[in-house]
Amino acid sequence: MSFEEAWGHARTAATARQNATMRLNQAASSGGGNSGASDYKVTSPDLKAVGNEAQELFHRLEVDGFHAGAQTDAAAKSLAAQKFKTGSALWTAWDTWRSQVEALLSACAHIHNHLEDTVITHRNHEEELATNHSLATLDKHFK
Repeated sequence: MSFEEAWGHARTAATARQNATMRLNQAASSGGGNSGASDYKVTSPDLKAVGNEAQELFHRLEVDGFHAGAQTDAAAKSLAAQKFKTGSALWTAWDTWRSQVEALLSACAHIHNHLEDTVITHRNHEEELATNHSLATLDKHFK
C-alpha cells in the first residue's frame, strides 16, 4: 500500500469517527428521545470497585515498577566508571522511568482515596437525609 493510500484510509477513518461523535453529541443535546434526562448512573458499589482496582494497581506497580532499579543503577555506574556515555544515558532513562512510576502511583492513590471518600460522603449524606427528612419529621411541620 502506498503512502497516499494509507493516508486516504486514515483520513476516511478519522472522518467517520468524527461524524459518529457529532451524531452522538447531537443526540445528547437534542434530548435523544429522553427529554434531556441522563440515563447514566453510577452507584456506590461501582465507585468502590473502581477505587479498589486503583488500589490493586497501586500495589502491583509499587513492586513491579521498581524491580530493576538496583540493577539498572549498578549498570549505569559501571558504564559511567568505564567512561561510556551510555552509563549516564541509562541512569537518565531509569530516573525518567522512576519519576513516571511515582506519578502513576500518586495518581492511583489519589483515585482510590477520592472514590473511597466519595462513597463514604454519599453514604453519610443519604443517612442524614433519611434521618432529618423522615416522613414523621416532615409531617409534624404540616400539622
